Amino acid sequence: MIYYVEDDDNIRELTLYALRQQGIDAEGFSCDSEFKAAVAKRVPDAVLLDIMLPDTDGLEIMRRLRADHETATVPIMMLTAKDSELDKVVALDGGADDYLTKPFSLMELTSRCRALLRRGGMVKKTAGEVLSLEGIVLSPSHHEVSVDGEPVQLTLREFDLLEYLMRKPGVVFTRESLLQSVWGWDFDGGSRTVDVHVQTLRQKLGKHAAAIETVRGVGYRLRDHVE
Repeated sequence: MIYYVEDDDNIRELTLYALRQQGIDAEGFSCDSEFKAAVAKRVPDAVLLDIMLPDTDGLEIMRRLRADHETATVPIMMLTAKDSELDKVVALDGGADDYLTKPFSLMELTSRCRALLRRGGMVKKTAGEVLSLEGIVLSPSHHEVSVDGEPVQLTLREFDLLEYLMRKPGVVFTRESLLQSVWGWDFDGGSRTVDVHVQTLRQKLGKHAAAIETVRGVGYRLRDHVE
């Protein structure tokens, strides 16, 4: 089930119709209060959010969802007229899994929604799983990371990046492949975003910072062991 929060009745109903025609269950809400009441009854498999809403900013709704353990891993796509690079970066770094600007193609939206639902299914399958590399321990289902037994606070994107690397230790990833796999969209601003997140992630890993190794001219990998 996908929940869509959009105050424009025409856009909301047209989008819901397109999703349902493709066999995707979807419900729409014109404001945050309606959406909040629905989530309390049933946690959706994915959420589509407009940013400019009458009662609550869509980004604030996203932050609330990410802070609640019941909805922390629910995939979220922003559907909005705000199309600047900064708007996209703020939303994606703040916890959005995807970002699509208006006007959008209903065919593309449907395809991206299927990808969101697949991601949500993958998260459910890994519930209870724990990834570890010597002193670094990551729990996908609880969205927690500890280093040498001490909890470490990561941003959503730092967490996703570390999880992605920990799932394939020793494998070298290019910056472009990390952008596609972790950020989930084609970032026009270049690969600097990956470098910045690797730098802040290393700082938070403390003495285990060297676990994320730079492969000159290629990208990054997580070492098989921490030296």
